[in-house]
Amino acid sequence: MTQLAVPVRDFVSWEELDRLVGFIADRLAGRQFDVLLAITRGGMVPAGMLAYRLKLRDILVAAVEYYDDTGQAGPRPTFFQFPADPLLRGKRVLIVDEVWDSGTTIHAVTERVRQAGGSPVTAVLHYKPERSVVPDRPDVHAVETDRWVVYPFKAGQ
Repeated sequence: MTQLAVPVRDFVSWEELDRLVGFIADRLAGRQFDVLLAITRGGMVPAGMLAYRLKLRDILVAAVEYYDDTGQAGPRPTFFQFPADPLLRGKRVLIVDEVWDSGTTIHAVTERVRQAGGSPVTAVLHYKPERSVVPDRPDVHAVETDRWVVYPFKAGQ
């Protein structure tokens, strides 16, 4: 009888999430940003926490889907909502997501920010270099891993 392979998982507590966001904030200290761009859905909570730490009030949202709720990737990211170009043009934009897995979603968002005339900086909690399929890497990340990460705001999944 064949057994299913169960991925090794890292469970992040609320306290650990706060520590990870604090680490990112420390790495970004002294840098100036005009706007924070949160990638839905996973980036919403860390982006809000980071905005408080960096004293950023101008927060925009990129509603993007690449992986569905079962973890299956689509052919390319689907943009449901994205800020209008004038909101990004000439701005220093901090793009926040929870994890850089394949990198496809945040790479697509970064390219859209560049096309709008913004200067993007990417920040994620977890970076998976072995799974990344894009040419770049996050500007700032807290942890490198190859494990499946379960965040406290996703614990019901």
